[in-house]
Amino acid sequence: MSKEILAIVEIMANEKGVDKEIIFDAIETALATATRKSHDDELDARVHIDRHTGNYETFRRWEVIDDATAIEDNVGWYLREMDAIDIDPNIEVGEFIEEPIDSIDFGRIGAQTAKQVIIQKVREAERKKVVEVYSKRVGEILTGQVKRIDRGDVILDMGDYVDAVIPRNQLVGRETFRIGDRVRAYLQEVGFRPRGPQLFMSRACKEMLIELFKIEVPEIGDDLIDIMAAARDVGFRAKIAVRANDPRLDPIGACVGMRGGRVQAVTNELAGERIDIIIWDGNDAQFVINAMAPAEVTNIMVDEDKHTMDLAVEDEQLSQAIGKNGQNIRLASELTGWVLNVMTKTTMSEKHDTESKDQVEVFVNALDVDEEMAEMLVSEGFTTLEEVAYVPAAEMLQIDGFDEDIIAELKQRAKDALLTQAIAAEEKTVLAEPADDLLNLEGMTPEMAKQLATHGVITQEDLAELGTDELLEYINIDETSAGELILKARAPWFE
Repeated sequence: MSKEILAIVEIMANEKGVDKEIIFDAIETALATATRKSHDDELDARVHIDRHTGNYETFRRWEVIDDATAIEDNVGWYLREMDAIDIDPNIEVGEFIEEPIDSIDFGRIGAQTAKQVIIQKVREAERKKVVEVYSKRVGEILTGQVKRIDRGDVILDMGDYVDAVIPRNQLVGRETFRIGDRVRAYLQEVGFRPRGPQLFMSRACKEMLIELFKIEVPEIGDDLIDIMAAARDVGFRAKIAVRANDPRLDPIGACVGMRGGRVQAVTNELAGERIDIIIWDGNDAQFVINAMAPAEVTNIMVDEDKHTMDLAVEDEQLSQAIGKNGQNIRLASELTGWVLNVMTKTTMSEKHDTESKDQVEVFVNALDVDEEMAEMLVSEGFTTLEEVAYVPAAEMLQIDGFDEDIIAELKQRAKDALLTQAIAAEEKTVLAEPADDLLNLEGMTPEMAKQLATHGVITQEDLAELGTDELLEYINIDETSAGELILKARAPWFE
């Protein structure tokens, strides 16, 4: 039997491509299972096979348990600690005591039991191998053959009994495939399903676009060109931002290729998706201007606090700047990471005039200065009292007509105005009363509502906009209760 065991291990290891140790473990498990069944499961068993000779030994074993532990099933599998220390004084709870018993004949064990255990072990090893191999390939474009279409999802055969799925929402536009078609997709994740590991792939993610350019443009693989950002309106249009690491290289020309061959290859793979290639710029404003192509931006206003930009274009270019269904402005915003508002030059001028008047009025009232000085501050780029109070005096000295005395006085007045506003806001908060909808919310107490009101949370809507962490900072309740309270406050959102 020892030679038969070694032969089985050798054959299965070669056929399945798994480690011999896994096959040995499977046979040991099968022999132990058969041994237990031959004794009607009244004892636990362990089998050890010599890896060189194929000879094996069988041991009956007892798990040492605490004296107070109740045993209901498999009584013969356990030994109480007080009895175990008579055999081995150093034994501890959770360890095993073993003694040799006669081994069952390998040729007489239940063939089905052995086969099932071995197959299960081999499958587990194969699945582990698949996960190890493909986990290293997450982030690559792989090719598979369409095996079937399941409710819109495309199932690919990747070879070696490995399946991949492209969910319906990860396909490009309305593209369709037939069984047997070869399809390329981006590997996003390796997951588990009841039948084994499965690869989850996408053709709609922006990473797919980036990887296709890496394949088509050798300069990207050679680190001569970097793709800095990408945005897609899947199946219709995309934008990528590129930069050259060599100043002699034209990154757009390299990505477009001779007669547009490179970019056309990517477009063909993505079912005709149009691709704009733009130059990335370290200056955010210039990057946004580039991203708005083909529309030309004439003026730009940046609000760094709100992370927004107002863009002005000629009247006749407004529709082009916005794009069909807002496509161009949406892609440019996604590409740059800024919230973009596009308008005509006339509209921007009117908006700027209105905002300037509001800022002038604020400075006149808060700083007790005349309109001329307030306009001067606005024209120099001051928009808030905080800026007047805390911008370095050296910078303000560059303004015509400003000396150290004027600057010191303006700064003091700005600080006094900010202090007055803070005191007024605090008094308003302290005196704030919770609204009826907050008081009547299920789970809310008057004390909790009053405490929330002191933090500016007056209405049910205010509470709904909080996160769990924020709510826990305001009132003393547990995390679960805080989450439930916020969900109740948000209930009207879902009605």
